[in-house]
Amino acid sequence: MAKQILFPQSQPLPAIGQGTWYMGEKPAQRTEEANALRAGIDLGLTLIDTAEMYADGGAEKVVGEAISGRRDEVFLVSKVYPWNAAGQHAIAACEASLKRLKTDYLDLYLLHWRGDIPLQDTLKVMQQLIQQGKIRRWGVSNFDYADMQELWREAGGRGCATNQVLYHLASRGIEHDLLPWCQQQKIPVMAYCPLAQAGRLRRGLMNDPALNELANRKGVTVAQLLLAWVIHHDGVMAIPKAGSVAHVKENAAALEVTLSQEEIALMEKAFPAPGRKTPLDMV
Repeated sequence: MAKQILFPQSQPLPAIGQGTWYMGEKPAQRTEEANALRAGIDLGLTLIDTAEMYADGGAEKVVGEAISGRRDEVFLVSKVYPWNAAGQHAIAACEASLKRLKTDYLDLYLLHWRGDIPLQDTLKVMQQLIQQGKIRRWGVSNFDYADMQELWREAGGRGCATNQVLYHLASRGIEHDLLPWCQQQKIPVMAYCPLAQAGRLRRGLMNDPALNELANRKGVTVAQLLLAWVIHHDGVMAIPKAGSVAHVKENAAALEVTLSQEEIALMEKAFPAPGRKTPLDMV
């Protein structure tokens, strides 16, 4: 059975979802992007992640179009700018996201990254939004180990449902302390850019001889190999963006790719983890 991830008070979800970064930027691609998201839902990739930042709300509009008439099938995630993450600014930002998404509620609302607003103020408004029925859960994004420790000390901080961070085979810094701690606390980790889509390393990953040889031997693509590697970690899900139906089919098929310990070791030898604590990668 394909690996699943469980968020608090939710049905199990496939360990691969759908990201939307860069969607909504080109009107000519909007229909194709919405079709890709719908195809993903058909294939079981029912978690869709977006943000008010993406294309200045344009990605949320694409998602809203894609899930029209299918809201109950989807676990919908969006993110708030750090400068909007308290008081009336947060409520207005959430309401604007809901309007663009054409829905009454979000399944999960994330603080996109840390800013100057105190965590206690963000926690307070997240609870308000839950009480108002606008969101069902809240979480964070781009929080490193020290950020999570600070969050954990705040009243209500342990209600955090997830931490969404950059993670792929060529960016393994979270394995030093953040990932083991999240696993210990049973906090799901959402890996964005699991194929290094927005990083300078994508070409290096896709063209790596060892990865290509392994992919050929297994009869899969390098991208499927990389997704399978991300989600083999306990409590980790991947949210790759797919702008076409063909691409989303490729992503969904990665749920069925299993890696042996020998194959994992081969991949990790080609792209080893840093031997020390490193700053959290962000794009």
